[in-house]
Amino acid sequence: TLARRKTPIMNFDLKTLELTAAATEKCDLLVVLVPEGFRPGQDALSVLAAHALKCGDLKAKAGTHLQLYLAPAVSARRVVLLGAGNGSARAIRQALQAIATTFKLPQVKRAVVCFAGEAQPDGVSAAVQAVADASYVYATTKPKAEARTLNRVVIGVVHAEPVREAFAHGVGLVAGVEFAREWGNRPANHATPSLLADAAKSLGSQPRIQCKVHGPAEVARLGMGAFMAVARGSEEPLRLIELRYSGASKSDAPVVLVGKGITFDTGGISIKPAAEMDEMKFDMCGAASVLGVFRALGELQPAINVVGLIPACENMPDGRAVKPGDVVTSMSGQTIEVLNTDAEGRLVLCDVLTYAARFKPAAVVDIATLTGACVIALGSVRSGLFANNDVLAAALSAAGDEAQDLCWRMPLDEDYAEGLKSNFADMGNVAGRAGGSITAAKFLQRFVGEFPWAHLDIAGTAWKSGAGKGSTGRPVGLLVHYLLGHAQQRSATGTVKAVKPALPSRRKFQSKPA
Repeated sequence: TLARRKTPIMNFDLKTLELTAAATEKCDLLVVLVPEGFRPGQDALSVLAAHALKCGDLKAKAGTHLQLYLAPAVSARRVVLLGAGNGSARAIRQALQAIATTFKLPQVKRAVVCFAGEAQPDGVSAAVQAVADASYVYATTKPKAEARTLNRVVIGVVHAEPVREAFAHGVGLVAGVEFAREWGNRPANHATPSLLADAAKSLGSQPRIQCKVHGPAEVARLGMGAFMAVARGSEEPLRLIELRYSGASKSDAPVVLVGKGITFDTGGISIKPAAEMDEMKFDMCGAASVLGVFRALGELQPAINVVGLIPACENMPDGRAVKPGDVVTSMSGQTIEVLNTDAEGRLVLCDVLTYAARFKPAAVVDIATLTGACVIALGSVRSGLFANNDVLAAALSAAGDEAQDLCWRMPLDEDYAEGLKSNFADMGNVAGRAGGSITAAKFLQRFVGEFPWAHLDIAGTAWKSGAGKGSTGRPVGLLVHYLLGHAQQRSATGTVKAVKPALPSRRKFQSKPA
């Protein structure tokens, strides 16, 4: 059993704080963001920054920094003068990432991040997210590890009111991203389909969120033959998780998010090589991102309806497992020849895409660690974006740019579907190596129907390998920005009545489920 550790709480404060007052703030770490064109005053921090800039020991370029200890006339023990570039979200994120290790020092429990110039709203949101990302520690299955020690962060700005909403959005995003990272990082024996369903149920305590979980019997009655085929080889029972966030009128069409929830992927009978197979615990990061989005929605309370659907199961090779060459019948009635059991993500997604139609959605977005081919095409910088609707594709792409959670639109020409032809079923589940991420998307497209649909292949962006191995929480930022933009657009056209959340100066979130 997993020993429950006390859940750390991260508190964020937004405070009107000029450099004169910042010098008197009692904290373990004071970070001063020095922008291009910085105009120093007569206070101690301004004098320090001005001298450092004049002598060349500090530059305003994002990420350059100078660390000081027990600086004269400054209450903070540690001071970091940090170049903030042009103050944009990208520059602020880049700057704070450059001193990421500082936020993990065990002596740093309270930090102040102060903008030395006028703060841009997106820069404030980026500062909140960057500090949370830098201080994040996974400790659920590491009982002897040190948990996050940083528990309070003050964001200091010259004028608080213009950036208050952006600050609240940043805090909400952090809550969602860290929820997604937590479940993405958990080992497969601590993130089974049933435990993933429990995590979804815990979100039901958030305002306007409801959760329903379907077991094997209900999924069988729905006729989800492709989903059930993948789960056959595992002793862990499958779960179909259904989340609803109701922030608008019942008549308003929801956006449906579908997250691939393969909690561990051996490849099935088409078994994977042993090297790095441990990373297949991350094959449920699409599901984790949907959970993270709902965690953020619970914080932000936008005027929109959202449905989250997560098909959760393991892909294991035992005597009951689906075999290469087997033909299964999907919920749509289309038959599929399973040529490769390691192409299982599309099999669980296709049935849930069919199920999504019953919600009469405004749009459907599925999120999946679907293909290694997408990693080859785009690496770890951008997620692959496929869409049957130009307006939806443009909105998602713009949201990714705004969130610094980038994606890149890939083609969906019908010619790519030629390889899916089968002599024994309506289609095969693979179409060869060439254009593998595209042919996987073409497979999914056959189960979409007429509604606007997009597919995000996050195989390259959902987690990192190597020394910094772990879940990234992507694309929670992209999806939340898209949903907030969708809500604003619907409100502007009079489709729904906007409901604004309260935006206090202090916000806190629980960084891990209790």
